[in-house]
Amino acid sequence: MKVENQLIQELVGQILNTRKYRHLGLNQATIEDLVRQEALQQGSQKAILKAVRRKLHNIVAPYLGQPDYPALTKELYKIEDFALDSPQLKNFCLKVLSQHASTAERIPIMDEFYTQLFQAVGKPQVIFDLACGLHPLALPWMGLPPSVRYHAFDIIQPRVDFINLFLSKIGLTPLAENRDILANPPEGAADLAFFFKEAHRFEKRQPGCNRVFWSALKVKKLAVSLPATDLSGTHSLQQRHRDLVFSNLPEGLPVQEIRIENEIVFLIDKTQGTHNG
Repeated sequence: MKVENQLIQELVGQILNTRKYRHLGLNQATIEDLVRQEALQQGSQKAILKAVRRKLHNIVAPYLGQPDYPALTKELYKIEDFALDSPQLKNFCLKVLSQHASTAERIPIMDEFYTQLFQAVGKPQVIFDLACGLHPLALPWMGLPPSVRYHAFDIIQPRVDFINLFLSKIGLTPLAENRDILANPPEGAADLAFFFKEAHRFEKRQPGCNRVFWSALKVKKLAVSLPATDLSGTHSLQQRHRDLVFSNLPEGLPVQEIRIENEIVFLIDKTQGTHNG
């Protein structure tokens, strides 16, 4: 269906003003990208809206956890010791991380997870945390230098605001940004990018998009993690997710695979190969 720009903006406005999304401060570029993609496939405005809402539900993923950011912000202000080894701070971070399925799953293995990860990639000075969710709250377990520049990207504004407050409280520059990384990949450069438990959901949004997205990133190392089993832990996803990564891997890039409990990390070296970003 051919859709004029004015109608696209009207459809974007309709979705942003629904009760489900009006308070999330969603990045408008995400909705606009979905509308444009679905306009190519659907035959009516009603069909476009239905398809966009279905994909947006998977992107926002309220079923993975919806923290109360105003309440968490009040708690954050009550913390007295913001040293990264502070028990008070770490207990708060654990509480926050437990409120989203993707980070909650990693809590029992965080020490092992980051030890293995940074043994493989070294200690970066600049990090991109892509589609970060609540992952920046794991910083007390990462062992990064205080000089690190930690750029976090998400599409939910209250989450971005909360992360920036957290970063500033622990002494880092608040570099969280409301950005749709697929529609508008980060322009800067980084030593390492985290892309944790998102590649499979990107494929549902736009099949085959990971290859173009990974190629566009100006990073030395890209750490793509995917779950080895489903949320129930009963069905193996290892081969399916391995196929996803290798089918989207830009030509000539070496990849190292690390299995850490229920998570597979694919370390893609973008300093080598024909696509060295």
